[in-house]
Amino acid sequence: MHPRIVPLLSLSALLLTVACDKPDAAKKDEAKKADVKKGDGKTDVKTDAKTDAKTDAKADAKTDAKAPDAKADAKAPDEKTPEQLAKEEEERKAEIAKELAALEEWKVAEKARWTPEVEAELVKLAGTEWKDAKKALDAVVAGKHRLPKNVTRDQYRHPAETLAFLGLQPTMTVIEVGPGEGWYTELLAPMLANKGKLVVTDYDPAGPEDKGTTLYARRFQAFLERSPAGYGKIERVVQAEGAPLELGADASADMVLVFRGMHGWVNRGTWDQNVKEVLAVLKPGGVLGIEQHRAKDDAKPEESAKQGYLPQPWVVEKLEAAGFTLEEASEINANPKDTKDHPEGVWTLPPSLELGDTDRAKYEAIGESDRMTLRLRKK
Repeated sequence: MHPRIVPLLSLSALLLTVACDKPDAAKKDEAKKADVKKGDGKTDVKTDAKTDAKTDAKADAKTDAKAPDAKADAKAPDEKTPEQLAKEEEERKAEIAKELAALEEWKVAEKARWTPEVEAELVKLAGTEWKDAKKALDAVVAGKHRLPKNVTRDQYRHPAETLAFLGLQPTMTVIEVGPGEGWYTELLAPMLANKGKLVVTDYDPAGPEDKGTTLYARRFQAFLERSPAGYGKIERVVQAEGAPLELGADASADMVLVFRGMHGWVNRGTWDQNVKEVLAVLKPGGVLGIEQHRAKDDAKPEESAKQGYLPQPWVVEKLEAAGFTLEEASEINANPKDTKDHPEGVWTLPPSLELGDTDRAKYEAIGESDRMTLRLRKK
């Protein structure tokens, strides 16, 4: 495994590679029409928000759809005629161009929000030598550096409780697969900056202008470059579009995190290779932490994955057969209101709300998807 490690661009490069705070829309759009990732990746590819708004680096943005394997959420394309596919490809490119143009607007708005006070607090968080994981989690979750739209989703994602359950410690080397626009990255980075290490999968921001992966990479790039002091220690591992994961040297990580992105592995046919890669990069006894949209137990994964969901028994069985042991499953992110049979799959629900105003109140009342939260350990 020799993935290409790419350092963060200089702050001046941000002028060319700014990311839009609307993470999900274009991502999911591309995933849906080209099944790119993501990832994640989500995140991710309809990821979690039709731009976290339309969500998040996919997972969150219709990229929570954030990027193919980046995209935290990837939706498989339907079979269509050549004419339909050509039209959708045209629309996809137009949407990407629109989102790329919006990057500068996002940069201006975020620059205004990113006051010296916000920067100083993030620098302080990143420079703290955390002795207690709970205190660290409480502090970063309460940080003013977090995007306001991300904070509103805490009620569904329970970030402090989720990361505590998964066993995150400030001294760990952690790989986040498909960070999307950084929903979890903005929590992980300051906690791990002093004594730990954060590695994220990403795409090439210098890629073709009409590729969703380029858009995702530029959005994440902009997310990071708001604060070189706070996010500059993050290591990015560039992935090839549509290819299995490449995560780094064997036995180099204490923890691998995959948030709302595994259905994309099924849709792209990379499940086995990705699981093998995750197993290899983890140290003996290392942790695989998963948060994934949950299908009904008897659902067929190849079908439910197209809707963004996977059955928990199948996920556990496959991972244990590959060399992991399920240490514990949590209902932290469960939502019994989610019937998992929505017209546009998981993207019908918030934050994507794929149907727009159609039955909006109904889906907002349901809230975000029902999710499994699993902690597995490498045997």
